[in-house]
Amino acid sequence: QVQLVESGGGSVQPGGSLRLSCAASGRISRINAMGWYRQASGNERELVARITRDGSTNYADSVKGRFIISRDNAGNTVYLQMNTLQPEDTAVYYCTVNAMVLDTRNYWGRGTQVTVSS
Repeated sequence: QVQLVESGGGSVQPGGSLRLSCAASGRISRINAMGWYRQASGNERELVARITRDGSTNYADSVKGRFIISRDNAGNTVYLQMNTLQPEDTAVYYCTVNAMVLDTRNYWGRGTQVTVSS
């Protein structure tokens, strides 16, 4: 199927930056949309940012102007540049892709922890 490997999480002070990466591998015929969700302790998983195959993006209101999503179609990789991080950004961040193998479905990574604290 499809494997998603996330990297780039960690701990940072408020105002700092991190860059998340997620590489998809497997017998992939096509990747459509790619995105990032996050889940803070005690909260539901929420959309952070999403990017279509042609590069159209949408963001959660809470991250607009601070986070930038991008993708490398040749490398089946999606990135999330996170700037001006705040404590409320602390969460486990999950990569997701809508990909075609035998059929088209959503795949999820295992998540990477982002902690923003002074």
